[in-house]
Amino acid sequence: MAATKYWLMKTEPSSYSIQDLAAEKKQTTFWDGVRNYQARNYMRDEMKLSDKVLFYHSNADPPAITGVATIVRESYPDHTSWDVDNKHYDPKSTAQSPRWFMVDIKLEQIFAEPIGLDQLRGVAALRDMELLRKGSRLSVQVVRKPEFDAILKLAKKQR
Repeated sequence: MAATKYWLMKTEPSSYSIQDLAAEKKQTTFWDGVRNYQARNYMRDEMKLSDKVLFYHSNADPPAITGVATIVRESYPDHTSWDVDNKHYDPKSTAQSPRWFMVDIKLEQIFAEPIGLDQLRGVAALRDMELLRKGSRLSVQVVRKPEFDAILKLAKKQR
């Protein structure tokens, strides 16, 4: 069995929040609408069952990590890309030749308090984290295990 990998997935809470995930049947959803090739490649090629995901609210006040999810279904074609009525429609993507992919995630935990960007910046163990790099905008990011562990430790302190 492959080693667990760790990820961060960004979403705007006004579009889909961790509370929305908590309200889903089985607290599970598909992660659709990714339209960046590097983020797509992570989802399509590297995300595996049981990988852990930090759930990040971007464009929030403050932007923050709000909890943890787990990959429960590996990559499959993002059907929203060939739905002309969907905001994620891409005329170059078809069911026969999909361009975009998604994974399913399941909620593990919601943090008692979101861990804001400013708080993350103050943690030495996170100084090289992709999220904290200037200009980093990728919606799906690799997280190193020590970074993931440091964030879980912060979340426990807030209980």
